[in-house]
Amino acid sequence: MEANMISKREFLRRCAFCSAGIAFGLSGLEPLARAAVKVASPSLATDDLWKWSKEALFYRMVEGGLECQHCPNGCILAEGDTGICRSRVNYQGKLYSIAYGNPCAVHIDPIEKKPFFHFLPTTHAFSIAAAGCNFACLNCQNWEISQFSPKETQNYDLMPQRVVEECLKSKCESIAYTYSEPTTFYEYAFDTATLARKKGIKNVWKSNGSINEHPLRKLCKVMDAANIDLKSYDDDIYKKLSAGRLAPVLNTLKVFKEEGVWLEITNLIVPTWTDDLDMIKRMCDWLVKNGLHDCPLHFSRFNPLYKLTQLPVTPVSTLERAREIALKSGLQYVYIGNVPGHAAENTYCHHCSKMIVERRGFTILSNNIAGGTCKFCGAHIPGVWS
Repeated sequence: MEANMISKREFLRRCAFCSAGIAFGLSGLEPLARAAVKVASPSLATDDLWKWSKEALFYRMVEGGLECQHCPNGCILAEGDTGICRSRVNYQGKLYSIAYGNPCAVHIDPIEKKPFFHFLPTTHAFSIAAAGCNFACLNCQNWEISQFSPKETQNYDLMPQRVVEECLKSKCESIAYTYSEPTTFYEYAFDTATLARKKGIKNVWKSNGSINEHPLRKLCKVMDAANIDLKSYDDDIYKKLSAGRLAPVLNTLKVFKEEGVWLEITNLIVPTWTDDLDMIKRMCDWLVKNGLHDCPLHFSRFNPLYKLTQLPVTPVSTLERAREIALKSGLQYVYIGNVPGHAAENTYCHHCSKMIVERRGFTILSNNIAGGTCKFCGAHIPGVWS
């Protein structure tokens, strides 16, 4: 057993590409490149790299090593092994996250970009991501960071307290955990969100929804809103397209709703994969049956990316038919995304059908919601408006 163990210094040496800890000023922050760049850090003392690790919150000892209990993958890691997400390591009998305080992407985004259409419109989110993901989507738009380890990306020195400070300095109303998969940097996100709440900053979670229920319910105590990618309503497609499973994602939707976290849902319609209209109807019927009728649903247009570059973009007509199906199923707010200028970017009151929010891309041109109600008919509009 001892011969197979590695010393702390050797573990850190193997993480020599992890988190160069580049100091930077965030005032007037320009968008940072998200390309995965392997960088060594010869000027940084090896032992200092330990600061980028934190013991995982959810794991247990099992035969053969440690079982990670953060997500349904249930990785069992022998000494020195790294999980499917590339960000959790078994080191000397403890599970560590190596994605703590070392984001590879830092941006200031309009909240509508996430997308959130019923949560603090016109505000901005201080958005962070660390490398890694527990899925392997063939169509991933952020594969340059999601399909790499924190050891392989150029990262920034941004511990939770500093994230909060820079968010306040940038006058952002929320912090978004986004771009890659925040479940894989759970400890970093949770600690940051806890500090942010104490300063009156909102927290939003953009995720694939593949997380176990116990860590999810703990997370709900510090999250204000979530947008979950419901990638398909077919388990076989989930496995082939994303290397994931449907059931845990459906459970995540129900838990967020039950815990009172504002929820919006995104369904990317990928030609030949997720464009079956009968399947879309079954999905919408499930959402309504499970009390999610007032959660905005965003049908998003696919653009050829990553390993699906041979496919065409989603026809607008397919998105429009999907929206019609969703509305007929009883969903109150259904949007079409990635089609700039389309009328279905706007919000229409579910009661009087008048346009109450006019959008062009991420810009709001007019807003006829006052105090959470429609200015025309007085109906309550689900969402967080102030």
